[in-house]
Amino acid sequence: MKCAGLFVTFEGIDGSGKSTQINKLAASLKVTGRDIVLTREPGGSVGAEEIRALLVEGDPGRWSPETEILLFTAARRDHLEKTILPALNAGKTVLSDRFADSTRVYQGVARADLRGVVDDLHNLMIGREPDLTFILDMDPETALTRGLARKSGEDRFEDFGLPFQLALRQGFLALAEQFPKRCILINANRAPEDIAADITAHFKVLT
Repeated sequence: MKCAGLFVTFEGIDGSGKSTQINKLAASLKVTGRDIVLTREPGGSVGAEEIRALLVEGDPGRWSPETEILLFTAARRDHLEKTILPALNAGKTVLSDRFADSTRVYQGVARADLRGVVDDLHNLMIGREPDLTFILDMDPETALTRGLARKSGEDRFEDFGLPFQLALRQGFLALAEQFPKRCILINANRAPEDIAADITAHFKVLT
């Protein structure tokens, strides 16, 4: 899927500061005249937002990893069709809080050993990778405390506890090694302003 725009994603464990940093990068890019589309997963389109509620709310055990993979893929397909591809085809820069890498790590590694299933479905139904991915890496215990403190009502994955967050971190670190050309590992154990400066510098060099 060759598009005119630029597709950038932010990944990391729950509470790692993705929302803060994606908004900071968007603000800095808008100053330069870029046309920015901010979006998120699960969600980012009307249909995908409806599926989001099923995934991030409720009891941790409400879905099996296999069912989660199907739900995430369905939401992502709608997100891709309705939001991401139209924006990219119009030459816009899309900044997304999570994309397929999250499913590779959450359901493919941390929840179960289903990475092959995740990749097969992605190839069949999505077939698109980001042009650039920032992986925010931080201490899982600190991130979990921060995530639970939000009391957003969307804390189903945080409720799996610290061992799950530790497994997620290892999964994202492995992902950064697997895709070194598009994945940039960012030390998120710093002040938000320092993290933002680091991300902006990498963005300018790589784009």
